[in-house]
Amino acid sequence: MENVMKPKLVVLTVIAMTLGFVSLSASAFTPVGPIAQVVPLSGAMRTIPINAKTKYVNVTAHETVKFVVDGNAFAINFSGSSATKFAFVPSVLDLAQLAPTGVINHKVTVYVAPDPLYTSGVG
Repeated sequence: MENVMKPKLVVLTVIAMTLGFVSLSASAFTPVGPIAQVVPLSGAMRTIPINAKTKYVNVTAHETVKFVVDGNAFAINFSGSSATKFAFVPSVLDLAQLAPTGVINHKVTVYVAPDPLYTSGVG
């Protein structure tokens, strides 16, 4: 009877360890919070004009940017919270989903680069 229990224990241990590693992997690469949020205009560090020809913009994590579209202005803070516990995950966002409703009538892709203060010396 004792010999039968040991293989079962080994199998259960292997299953438990596998589930533990899968759980660790999923949580380690899960973003820790929202990457962008609307903030007051007064916090903006720079301004990016958006027109009908604008297809994309580049911003940096931890930057607050004021966007001006046909006289309408709004500011977004790119918090950089797409950084996981181990590394920054580059983010691509649709500006129309962040902007006030109806301000942007075409697709403008936002590319969020890692903050150099957090990535310098890495690699």
